[in-house]
Amino acid sequence: MRKNMSCSPFKSTEEKIREAAKQVFLEKGFDGATSRDIADTAGINIALTNYYFRSKEKLFMSIFEEMLQLFFNGMIEILNKPTGLREKIADLIEHDFQLMKANPSLTIFVMNEIHRNPDRMANCIGVMKQIHHSMFEEQLQQEISQGNIRPISATHLMPMIFCNIQFLFIGKAMHMKTWQMSEADFDTFSTHHKNLVIDMITNFLFESEKA
Repeated sequence: MRKNMSCSPFKSTEEKIREAAKQVFLEKGFDGATSRDIADTAGINIALTNYYFRSKEKLFMSIFEEMLQLFFNGMIEILNKPTGLREKIADLIEHDFQLMKANPSLTIFVMNEIHRNPDRMANCIGVMKQIHHSMFEEQLQQEISQGNIRPISATHLMPMIFCNIQFLFIGKAMHMKTWQMSEADFDTFSTHHKNLVIDMITNFLFESEKA
């Protein structure tokens, strides 16, 4: 009983640091963030940050790996689901939309940090292999061979799916300013945009069904 009581605040403090670090790193990146920023955001003494994670680099790598998992894991699960291609594409777009809505800075954060330190790309290699060897590519080729969809490679289709959603959130602040949108306005607009992307991509692929 005593052991549980002593561990509870320990875990709570670590989680506070991780949540604060995630917020600060997503906003400022590795170079712009300081241990003081993270401690102030967490509302704790800076010495505790160093006690739990030893250095800003170690804390950053912990958050970066978590962000990569968040970025890719749900996608791989959908790619391997035993569902039809049309439904799978809609699910991929919906997943990306919800992920970007909850974490609008995620794409910029991951891309900036890989650009800043290309060695971080090594963290992505295993995940990219999982995507390449997923059920999705085989399913895509099967639909093409049966004449159900236009001939297209997964390397072209995946950017079509994700860029149309991610760019919307990358440019969120600019878009809201240009069109004088409130958060509620943007939420309505982005949901409609997501539905247009689903229609655009699936109609393009399955156009041969109407021929």
